[in-house]
Amino acid sequence: MRRKKCVSLLFSIFSFICITCFLLAGCSEGTVNKKEDESAQKKSISEDKTIKIGYQKNGPLVILKSLGSLEKRLEPMGYHVEWKEFTAGPALLEALNVGSIDFGRTGDSPPIFAQAADAPFVYVAAGKTKVEGSGILVPKDSEIKSLEDLRGKKIGFAKGSSSHFLLVKALKKASISYEDIKPSFLQPGDARVAFEKGNIDAWVIWDPFTADTQIHSKARMLVNGEGLTTDRDFFLANIEFTKNHGEAVDIIVEEIKKSSDWANSNHQDLVKMMSPLLKIDEQSLLMSAQRRLYGVDPLTEDIVKEQQEIADTYFEMKIIPKKINVLNAMDKERMVKK
Repeated sequence: MRRKKCVSLLFSIFSFICITCFLLAGCSEGTVNKKEDESAQKKSISEDKTIKIGYQKNGPLVILKSLGSLEKRLEPMGYHVEWKEFTAGPALLEALNVGSIDFGRTGDSPPIFAQAADAPFVYVAAGKTKVEGSGILVPKDSEIKSLEDLRGKKIGFAKGSSSHFLLVKALKKASISYEDIKPSFLQPGDARVAFEKGNIDAWVIWDPFTADTQIHSKARMLVNGEGLTTDRDFFLANIEFTKNHGEAVDIIVEEIKKSSDWANSNHQDLVKMMSPLLKIDEQSLLMSAQRRLYGVDPLTEDIVKEQQEIADTYFEMKIIPKKINVLNAMDKERMVKK
């Protein structure tokens, strides 16, 4: 009997030890998992609070970046701003598509190509028109005196850019078929070299490259964009970002407006700031600034129609693979109704 009691007592002690160890292990594991979850949550919050903005050196966002006002505005809300530079709009849109950036700015054509490729973005605001600094350049002593003289000529421009659409409209005005010219698809740097060497007869381009070429390469503006295109900037955001950080998007747009007002009122300071960034002299940048109004326009039905015309034109020319409805890519909550 005594032996049985001893065995029973030993079994009870062993069971107690096992249960205690199990509970301690469970608590320990739970504590570790809890710490890991808290760490992951903190990391997620930290990542969500980083706003990645894509910009180009010749666009309005570089002004905002240089002034540093956005960071000061967002800091009390816990946001950190990360700037990423792009040489062209299509690359910026691709980054927006894959989530490498949350917000960016391009010209009027890249968003159309992105929408045709089903990229998840929305238009959140539009820039002011800048038709005076966009146009068709020819050498000063060129035999080309009117749009009609472009027939049969070799013309340089960036494919799928705002200059592409400007050229299409100019040719249409002159009753010249697109097939009646020799297109030369060139980015601004390569086009400038080709223009100066006489390898192209005309160049369709935008400021500040237009001004720089007019001043330093003896170029003549055949026509600007007046009456042909509106040539706007567009401010775009990833769809998920706008859903989760709508207030931050509003603040970004507000700060773009403020930095634009500063740029319009401080041309001399603006060109001093931009010259080393763009590696373009102050004289050229001043000419560019004086014929451009920086600013932000709300999205309206008329602006949607402007973009739809560009999209329809590209579809008819088989430059984009399918017909798109530009309105579907607009942030409806930020649209202004008549």
